[in-house]
Amino acid sequence: MKVLIACGGTGGHINPGLAIADMIRKKYPDTEFLFAGTPKGMEAKLVPKAGYRIETIKVAGFQRKISLENIGRNAKALAYLATSGRRAKQIIEGFRPDIAIGTGGYAAGPVIRKAARMGIPTAIHEQNAYPGVTNKLLSKEVDYVMLTVEDALKFMDKSKFKYSVTGLPVRSNINTMSRSEARKKLGFDESFTILSFGGSLGAGCINETMAEVIKWHTGKKLAINHIHGYGGMGRETFPKAMKEAGIPLKSDRLRITEYINDMDICLAAADLVICRSGASTLAELQAAGKASILIPSPIVAGNHQYHNAMVLGNAGAAVVIEQKDVTKERMIAEIEKLYGNAEKVKEMSENAAKLHLTDTNDRIMAVVDELLEKSKK
Repeated sequence: MKVLIACGGTGGHINPGLAIADMIRKKYPDTEFLFAGTPKGMEAKLVPKAGYRIETIKVAGFQRKISLENIGRNAKALAYLATSGRRAKQIIEGFRPDIAIGTGGYAAGPVIRKAARMGIPTAIHEQNAYPGVTNKLLSKEVDYVMLTVEDALKFMDKSKFKYSVTGLPVRSNINTMSRSEARKKLGFDESFTILSFGGSLGAGCINETMAEVIKWHTGKKLAINHIHGYGGMGRETFPKAMKEAGIPLKSDRLRITEYINDMDICLAAADLVICRSGASTLAELQAAGKASILIPSPIVAGNHQYHNAMVLGNAGAAVVIEQKDVTKERMIAEIEKLYGNAEKVKEMSENAAKLHLTDTNDRIMAVVDELLEKSKK
């Protein structure tokens, strides 16, 4: 069997593609895989690192805001568009896949569209509650649409496609350790524990607010353990802010680092998570059953992080604060409410866990098997 997977741009599109490939390989060890992505996207490094072959296709998105720089970008995108169909066909004819799956990103557009039009059984996976432009267009052409959350249907014409709510694959080590065991590994006691981060690059808004939050609870000597990942964006500023405040980066209550390499342990230890609302992050919060304060990034396509966050917010699993409304006073007030209310934290955690689909892999493989059956006809 041969499987073509098209994805790219961000880890949010690439990691689901890799996870689906791993699932298929586990059930069908002799499967041959080929990924299609852009030559300069993260996929060009992440896919080979994961042990899969990749063919590249030049594709770019069109910029809506008018500026001299964007006029140049749009000219390049137009040039790529003119050749993308031919390149997609070349990739498909060279590999001759039995099925093709797209997990979002610009590269998925021409490749999955061409595969569908060539009669190859195709499916897409949409990670967000607000679907991306590429997947909205592809939904009208593919055989099957996999959704992380049913809320995405509000923005799609479900009469045009067959769909299944599969959820989003999460790392297998999430939720395999008890809270007490995780805290012991981190050197923390059993006090209320906060985990905050803004992703590998960090988020200025979260870093600025957490600097004030850490000053607040350490200054008051509250029984709060705090893990914070400030990311590349905070490399120069966050340690400096802590030093100026006389706060160590590591103590029996603090662990402040640029990047969190043991997220499974930190997530298991936490009572409350403060973070952005990318699809993968939220899937892990649900899998681990964690209460959260979510600050959606306002600079993403279609404001999709806000829609993602509101799935948890509406379920009573999270407090959602838009970035424009974030202040240190608001954040401290929200944390104080939860710090002093174990029952509320427990309720939010249970509500998060209820959103988690425990059979995501089975649901995705059911779609894969349906595509395989179609490929044999």
